[in-house]
Amino acid sequence: MTKPGAVSRRRLFQGAAAVAGASAGRPEEAAAATHALPLKIGLTSYSMRKQTLDQVIDFCKEAEVRYLNLKTVHLPLTATPEQIQAARSKIEAAGIAITGAGVIGMFNDEDEVRRAFEYARIARLPLLIGGLTLDAVDLVERMIKEYGIPVAIHNNGPEDKNFQTPYDALAAVRKRDRRFGVCMDVGHAVRAGADPVRCVYDLGDRLFDLHVKDLKDRADKQSQIPIGLGVIDVAGLIKVLARRRFQGHVAIEYEMNPDSPTPGIRESLAYVRGAAAAICG
Repeated sequence: MTKPGAVSRRRLFQGAAAVAGASAGRPEEAAAATHALPLKIGLTSYSMRKQTLDQVIDFCKEAEVRYLNLKTVHLPLTATPEQIQAARSKIEAAGIAITGAGVIGMFNDEDEVRRAFEYARIARLPLLIGGLTLDAVDLVERMIKEYGIPVAIHNNGPEDKNFQTPYDALAAVRKRDRRFGVCMDVGHAVRAGADPVRCVYDLGDRLFDLHVKDLKDRADKQSQIPIGLGVIDVAGLIKVLARRRFQGHVAIEYEMNPDSPTPGIRESLAYVRGAAAAICG
């Protein structure tokens, strides 16, 4: 029996078909369906960390990915202002919006944290996703106020002694500047025992960004699988995000098969887009 409010597999696959028309020779229909979705469904460039920025851009164009979170492998912190501007122009010319950059390590070192904020300023980033230590929280908040650039703390699962779940990040930012929030890594949250659907409600407007992945085994980091084939309730997550009119980036992060990640990324995109189309159509 289907649970009340659940999305049937048939309806989800119908939604997926609606946003995959390009494979049937209807790219204009696929583009229209993708752009009409109520959520900003995109990609972390870390998913293609062994490919060049040009390859990332080409894939995004072909797969109708309009939102991209940049990893520093594709836009290094050491890049010159000219290099940063050239990369940004190239991405924008392809019709891709940069949603932010990260995960960027932020420790209690003012020179290093300032370098990250200067990088964000030059690149005109709307968000920095930070891998923080607890002792860096005061420093990062001070930089947020100085630069006016929001930061989202990324939870890193049970291996991280600082921020295992989104609730750990929420506790650190709850009483701080409103531009200090959380980037929920869905897979890491599940491995640390949190329910991502519940987290969306509990984090409220402190949830700035998501990295979405799926797992075959809730406790095994290496069991990642294309979204929709695992145990995480990604359709339920999409449903609550749409219901709450979430305005941040819902970024696919497919970490497996780094030498050839695009088949898994495509499958993950199709599922998430299908879920959004089925739920909101």
